[in-house]
Amino acid sequence: MKKIKFTLFSIRDLLLAFGPMILALVIIAGAAYYLVDPAPKRVIELSAGPENSSYQRFAKQYASELAKNKVTLHINPSQGSQENLQKISDPDSDIQVGFVRSGSTDAQIAEEKGLVSLGSLFYEPIWIFYRSKKEFDTISQFKGKRINLGAEGNGMHRMFSQILSVNSMQDADVQIQRLDDAEATKAFLNGKLDALVFSSASDSPLVQQLLQTPDVRLFDFVQAEAYTRRFPFLSSVVLPRGIVDIGRDIPARDYHLIAPTATLVAHESLHPALMGLLLQAARKIHSKADWFSDQGEFPSDKYTEIPVAAEAEKFYKNGPPMLQRYMSFWMANFFDRMWVVLITAGALLLPLSKVIPPLYVWRIRSRIYRWYGQLRIAEQFIDEAGENSPVHTLQKQMQHLDEIEEKVNNTSLPLSYMEELYHLRSHIHFVRDRLVERLRAVETAQQV
Repeated sequence: MKKIKFTLFSIRDLLLAFGPMILALVIIAGAAYYLVDPAPKRVIELSAGPENSSYQRFAKQYASELAKNKVTLHINPSQGSQENLQKISDPDSDIQVGFVRSGSTDAQIAEEKGLVSLGSLFYEPIWIFYRSKKEFDTISQFKGKRINLGAEGNGMHRMFSQILSVNSMQDADVQIQRLDDAEATKAFLNGKLDALVFSSASDSPLVQQLLQTPDVRLFDFVQAEAYTRRFPFLSSVVLPRGIVDIGRDIPARDYHLIAPTATLVAHESLHPALMGLLLQAARKIHSKADWFSDQGEFPSDKYTEIPVAAEAEKFYKNGPPMLQRYMSFWMANFFDRMWVVLITAGALLLPLSKVIPPLYVWRIRSRIYRWYGQLRIAEQFIDEAGENSPVHTLQKQMQHLDEIEEKVNNTSLPLSYMEELYHLRSHIHFVRDRLVERLRAVETAQQV
């Protein structure tokens, strides 16, 4: 008994029709995934500051936060803000991000060097500790004094020169020393220096020590508001009375200070996803209230002269990326980058979607239509066969028709194409009937 094979669809033809397209999509999408939008690296090089500085302490906190997302932060020591800025700007340096004090550069130079700001992090007041029998209330009173500005590369010289300039003074009007903090503190307490000038967060051990050292005065910037008008990168802050030790009333009164801000600066080549990760770490580390800032005041896109990165602007406006609120950093980044793949695939699928379905239909119908050529040959043979044609040739043609029908009956076709299959079978029967009729006519003629 002859059996007709049928299916809902032809898996083989689907694979042959769609397979090349799928393979091409996989290759092109894979190339797009890795080339058009490269994955972020798992290592960030950060330039921090001297050992035991605020920059170093905060850098270690960043490293801890980033490690939670399997990103390694390499902390590179430096002399401070100015050296950090130089390292990030250097095209031959591996440093991608660092702490930079506001006022260390300007917008045009930063843009030319490919620098972007990820936001300000905390106030870094300018602390001027001095020893004198009388209290100073203007910078001009430091004329001729021995003043230490810290080690080269910390950026303090540039800032102090600006302060001197608005007080009608020059570097030559004071005796500038460039000793590191430890050496300078020792010299200051031994009377070999008249003043220490540095910029640091309130948690600096040196600040805590000097505020509690007898006979050491803190300069009160009574003109703080005037300084902030002259230098937009500065803010006026107040050191509250008793903030160091309420019981001992240290300090014994409020002090006005001028404060640049520590800024997280990156090179524009840093992957946007890593910028976002650093910003999330910054929010966890710097959002708490301290001596000078309120809860949630930092990090901020304010107080920075360096152009804010586009990724940072989105962060301060909308918060972390939506996907990263519900899944891990790397998983969210994977799906975020998949948009590139989807766009690429969509651009290819649109034209191919008009070609592939007809190709599939053609492959199915070709299994049926290819037999019509054999039937036409058989009909031509019947038309040409005369009364003297050998009977065995007609019988051989009949055998050939049987073979065709057997193959047709064993053809696997989707149900939607069964109509064409039945048409083919009826046409085979039609040709066979003609062949039987001609065979009988030839046999009768040859018997006579």
